[in-house]
Amino acid sequence: MPVISVSMPAELIDRLDSVAERHGYTGRSEVVREGSRVLLTEFEDDRPANQQLAGTVSVFSDFETQPIERELTALRHEYEDSIASITHSHVGDSCLDVLVLETARDELATVVGKLRAIDGVQTVEYSLVPLETTGV
Repeated sequence: MPVISVSMPAELIDRLDSVAERHGYTGRSEVVREGSRVLLTEFEDDRPANQQLAGTVSVFSDFETQPIERELTALRHEYEDSIASITHSHVGDSCLDVLVLETARDELATVVGKLRAIDGVQTVEYSLVPLETTGV
């Protein structure tokens, strides 16, 4: 199996080691492989790629480390036809941004990926609801 090198904060490595120990993984590499599989397949399903979805995307970030308002504003402009709203709240020392989208699955996956790539973002969670196209 090829070996890759990945840089990450010590806190994240500690969390990987803890998950590996608590859940019986052979080590952090197995946890990283499993996480990679989940990430790579999360939008691979049998729904058509162009099916319209409504979704909420929650973005949790550390306010002190990296405010992400500029990146969210740029994303909102780039996907203005898909992002209905963004709400920003403070939760303790962190920020919680909630985006409401109405778009196709592939574009939603792209938005989620771009959010995850923003420096300072800790977690991105989402919930999707298919929008049925009816003749009504």
